[in-house]
Amino acid sequence: MRLRLVYMLVLSFFFGSTVCFAQVRGTESVSSRPAFMLNGQVVDAETDLPIPKVNIEITGKEYATTNNAGEFRIRASVGDELVIKSDAFETVYYTVEDRQRVTVKAVPAKTGNATIKKVARNKNVDFFRVYMDSARYYLKIDAPKSIGFVTQALEAVAAKGASRSQNANAFTTLGDINAQWQQYDLAIANYKRSLDSQNAIDTRLKLAQAYMMNNNYQESIATYEALLQQSLSNYQQVVIYEGLGDVYKAIDDIVNSVSNYQQGLSIAQRYKITPKVTDLNSKIGEAYAQGGAVEEAEDYFDNSLNLANRENKTRAATEKNRVADFYNQNQDFDKEIQLRQETLSELDDIVTASPVTTDASNPLTPQRQNYKIASAYVSQDKYEEAIPFLEKSIEEAEKSSDLVVKKDATRKLSEIYRDIGNFGKAAETYEKYADVVNELYVKKEQELSQAARFSKEMALKQSRIAGLENERELNESRYQLAFENQELIEKNNRVQRWIIGSLIVIALLFLGMAYTQYKSVRQQKYANNLLALKSLRTQMNPHFIFNALNSVNSFIARNDERAANKYLSEFSQLMRSVLENSEEDFIPLSKEIELLRLYVKLEHFRFQDKFDYTIHVDEALAVDQFVIPPMLLQPYVENAVWHGLRYKEEKGNLRILFSQRDAETVAIEIIDDGIGRKKSKALKTEHQKKQQSKGMGNIEKRIAILNRMYQDKVDVTVENVFDNEEGTKVRLLVKKE
Repeated sequence: MRLRLVYMLVLSFFFGSTVCFAQVRGTESVSSRPAFMLNGQVVDAETDLPIPKVNIEITGKEYATTNNAGEFRIRASVGDELVIKSDAFETVYYTVEDRQRVTVKAVPAKTGNATIKKVARNKNVDFFRVYMDSARYYLKIDAPKSIGFVTQALEAVAAKGASRSQNANAFTTLGDINAQWQQYDLAIANYKRSLDSQNAIDTRLKLAQAYMMNNNYQESIATYEALLQQSLSNYQQVVIYEGLGDVYKAIDDIVNSVSNYQQGLSIAQRYKITPKVTDLNSKIGEAYAQGGAVEEAEDYFDNSLNLANRENKTRAATEKNRVADFYNQNQDFDKEIQLRQETLSELDDIVTASPVTTDASNPLTPQRQNYKIASAYVSQDKYEEAIPFLEKSIEEAEKSSDLVVKKDATRKLSEIYRDIGNFGKAAETYEKYADVVNELYVKKEQELSQAARFSKEMALKQSRIAGLENERELNESRYQLAFENQELIEKNNRVQRWIIGSLIVIALLFLGMAYTQYKSVRQQKYANNLLALKSLRTQMNPHFIFNALNSVNSFIARNDERAANKYLSEFSQLMRSVLENSEEDFIPLSKEIELLRLYVKLEHFRFQDKFDYTIHVDEALAVDQFVIPPMLLQPYVENAVWHGLRYKEEKGNLRILFSQRDAETVAIEIIDDGIGRKKSKALKTEHQKKQQSKGMGNIEKRIAILNRMYQDKVDVTVENVFDNEEGTKVRLLVKKE
């Protein structure tokens, strides 16, 4: 009974004076760890009987086996990995932590995964390896179970994310499962996913083989030829040339097929890779036979037969069957019969418990060999000699439940009886043939149903693994696990390094020159913009002073000396602030608000009968955190007073609002209920139109330059307040630097 292992660690305390070892995992070198004799025992979990001849190993160091009492002693050090394995158990890995006695209990397989989950309490067991070993064990026996173990292996490392090597291992094993069960399209996909994690030559060889089996011949050739550019072992070179020969033979390109086989054969002979020498002689023979070169084919088949006879009986039987097929194709039936009889003799001596010997597609079965011998006799019209071999074929097919061979042999036997005139036997045998056909039909229906269930189960398991792979990628991103698979290539000689270094230096010089030139152009452009801004500011100051002095002049003209003095006092205060900020590109928003309050106060002083005003600053607005170009708002307020409110018959209203739109933007609104832009334009004299154009033109230019320099720092929109086009609303959005 197949058993699984579960660790039960029994700690025994050592009395007397002993030396205490400080265990600093990962920092203590292997050579400095003191060695001691580790004791343990392997017993049956149900009966507590000892289990002998279990392999106990410390990788790369020590080896021991259990005695008849199931006990073992092995020289070990703290940190060593203990490997306990047997054909009857799942392999278990355990890291030695101290001088503990290890008791291993074997649990019946019927407990299934519960056993492994119980063992999971031991943090030192590498469950990814345990599950992957199980997956490979079931690979040829039970595909769904094998895929299930791959899934569990990935789940075991899902919490911290599978490493690239673990991921590659899992998907290569999945590809092997698919290839074993002839799902070559899935095999290709899984091998590719494995290569995405780790570029292994063995996996690329499997991918090339899967391409060929899936009839992707050009992709297979390209993969093999790309591999020839890599650093390969002698055996890998032989395998690649053999694979290329197989692909070219499959597409009936005999010249290239033989050429690649012979290159592989040359390497195999040179380095004494005996099994491949036999295989390649046989394959060259097949290629020549396929191309019609019978004599050359026979020479190579003679070589392969001699070489196979020196290996083992299974290899000899395989080769004799292959050469017998060649003689059958060339109608040399005597040689075919002789080789098949020798094959039957070899099969009698082969002892195997492998279930593949009962597979109907396997040529190395007694029933199939007897059937082929009978067919060879029939081809020579030797019906009497054929009958015993057909009867033997039917008998062996019944033993092995091989309905396909039984059907063919029964039909041929019926035809022979008919041809020799024994119609009674022919009819009797034909009835048996009909029964076998019916039985085979039922079996095929069952197989189709099983195949559908099998495909569905495989698809579900593949889907689960795909989900785990996506989870791995998310974990890899979250934990910032960067797996690097790049190797630094050293330069072959100093000349190459000097040339590359020189090119880099030259490239850096060019980049430096380009950067310097770019920086110079950018600085010049920046300086030009600053100069333009300064020029526009100098134009705005006289314009503003001129308007203010006009106001003073109007007071004097009215002989209102007191009003003129008060106005001049406020005006001088405003002018002092304006002059202080005239050289600055930006001032705090709080200062601009103070300037605006003074200016509006002066304008209201002059036009008290024309408008009232309010300036509202939102309490949530952090005025000291925003900066604004000086005198940016004054022209808009001036326009509102002089061209909107001044011409209104009744008293108007001016509102100036400051609010914080978001953390980076302040919103400023200047709203008047004056006559509106359309009526104001109609009332202007030619002189006023020119002055207005110049003042607003300057501010528009300033905003355009600021937006170029500081990436859309100021956004201005102007719109009517009322539907009759009266009133004007100016909205400015100013962003932080």
